[in-house]
Amino acid sequence: MATVTGLPPPTPQPLSAWPLPPAEFERWYGGWDPISLADVARFMAGFDSPWWVVGGWALEKFTPLDRAHDDLDISVASHDADHLRRFLRDRGWTTWNMDSGWLRPYDERFREIRPSSSIWVRADAGSPWVLDVPLTPFRDGQWTNKKLPDQAMSLDDATWVSDDGLRYLNPEIVLFMKAAQARDKDTADAEAVLPLLDDRRRAWLRSSIASTAPHHPWASLG
Repeated sequence: MATVTGLPPPTPQPLSAWPLPPAEFERWYGGWDPISLADVARFMAGFDSPWWVVGGWALEKFTPLDRAHDDLDISVASHDADHLRRFLRDRGWTTWNMDSGWLRPYDERFREIRPSSSIWVRADAGSPWVLDVPLTPFRDGQWTNKKLPDQAMSLDDATWVSDDGLRYLNPEIVLFMKAAQARDKDTADAEAVLPLLDDRRRAWLRSSIASTAPHHPWASLG
């Protein structure tokens, strides 16, 4: 079984290292050709632990929002990371650990990963990435907010099941996760989604953002 730890990344990023521009990142690590939302259930068929859609697709499912997507993100509990790795390996996929901007193989050689990191999936070195799996910490069987570790709830309270049969992260939680970056597309998402949130969801979002970034501009949206 893989070891999921709370330790720093295995190779700390040097101070002189800066994020690569998208084109340069693709030159080094390869591009994306994500599986579609329509195909993800078939892709994950046979994986017997919970998984759910996060990121932009989760917002689009909640709203009439229609925008381009760079990738498809699903999440699993961090304690299921090795189970997912072996499930994908047995189906011919390779898995990589994305942590603090660094990528390395996630296989039998490198099995120690952090619960706040992600798993990227592709067939081989010459193939595009098809799936991003940000891990979600769980504590005592509860979904745990990786940015606010004291905040925990049941998976049923953190997610919802759509009429397509897929489980999605709640929209207010998706927006909270996006708030740290607040790129143009994230702000556009917030402007589209916030007016559709009920008072309870909006209050949760405002309170959570206030706990991490009291002066965040999204506090005035919606």
